[in-house]
Amino acid sequence: MYLNKAILIGNLTRDPELRSLPSGIKVCTFSLATNRVWKDKNGVRQESADYHNVVVFGRQAETVAQYMKKGSSILVEGRMQTRSWDDKTSGEKKYRTEIVADRTQFGPKGGNTGGGASTTSAGSKAPAGQSNGEVDTIEYPEEDINPEDIPF
Repeated sequence: MYLNKAILIGNLTRDPELRSLPSGIKVCTFSLATNRVWKDKNGVRQESADYHNVVVFGRQAETVAQYMKKGSSILVEGRMQTRSWDDKTSGEKKYRTEIVADRTQFGPKGGNTGGGASTTSAGSKAPAGQSNGEVDTIEYPEEDINPEDIPF
């Protein structure tokens, strides 16, 4: 059994670029930054960022290009793919690994906690919360939970 699945949540590092294939299919490309925060052996907070190239096709590409911009938060689900070509100027072989998105879901706009639109591979809109723009949130208890209090 084989599995090629990538799920990323991050911010766009540049505005999406929308192009068309000769067949007329729309293609949107953008770069996504994902951050990681951890503490090292000495307890000092460390931070690093990884950058991912993303490609989206069809109606979903048009939607991403229309509503997303540099800094926007997005969830991307898809597969990893590496393509190669010969560089015209130097003649050397070049490689590019990218995420080919099957599904995208927009994150909150700016500092808001309001939900964004969600699209599937068919390009249909999914509900993003209540009609007034509010999103149901879960309120967690502030006190610690004792594992012995759990009934199972």
